[in-house]
Amino acid sequence: MAGQSQASPRTGARGRWQAFRRSTAGTLLLNLAAAVVVIALVQTFFVKMYVVPSGSMQDTLAVGDRILVNRTAYAGGVPPRGDVVVFSATEAWNEGGTSKGGPVKELARYFGDVTGIGPSHEKFLVKRVIGVPGDLVECCTAEGAVAVNGNALDEPYIKNNLPFTAGAAECSGTPRSVRCFGPVTVPDGQLLVLGDNRGNSNDSVYACRGGSGGEAGEQDGSCLKFVPLENVIGHTFATVLPLSRLGTVK
Repeated sequence: MAGQSQASPRTGARGRWQAFRRSTAGTLLLNLAAAVVVIALVQTFFVKMYVVPSGSMQDTLAVGDRILVNRTAYAGGVPPRGDVVVFSATEAWNEGGTSKGGPVKELARYFGDVTGIGPSHEKFLVKRVIGVPGDLVECCTAEGAVAVNGNALDEPYIKNNLPFTAGAAECSGTPRSVRCFGPVTVPDGQLLVLGDNRGNSNDSVYACRGGSGGEAGEQDGSCLKFVPLENVIGHTFATVLPLSRLGTVK
């Protein structure tokens, strides 16, 4: 009839969208979506939460601890010696793995791949930086300590160290202590990392311990596993869960 107008499909769709936005359900869903986007951006570029996958860093970190990792800590540079880092693991780092699981778990991992929230297909490990490019690392001094560039390290965080007995099971005689390795020169662009739980850590020198070294010269590099700098995700600076373990990581 004259004097009447009909809403176009576009106008009708816009009206329904505006009505949805004003509704309680619409507001909640939009706020949730915005929160997911913000969290995903933060975890992708700034700070990400990880779950400790093994006991190799006890008692500094326990299996299942939720840790915060600063992804901007090194900005393409070299992590300082002593930092606890998270890194993407190559095939050489055969420490556990990600099982397939059912379709729900796979969907959750794909969601984690895209958003950085929850589980993902990414395989990562947590270790402590001991040697940076160019460092000469070996174990052990006469007292059984790890030395970097000839200087013995003070490592109060070590748990379950491997046996070493001066004058008996040490590095210069026979039998050679299984604590011993090196000397090893860390290549350019690589890191040498160890676990704090030295007696139960699949780390850079795991397959080299007790082998030839010392007076025999530098250790055969075929047993070593280094971490490429580009594989370092960031610096582990805090434990947030469980609440009983809330605190900084040193």
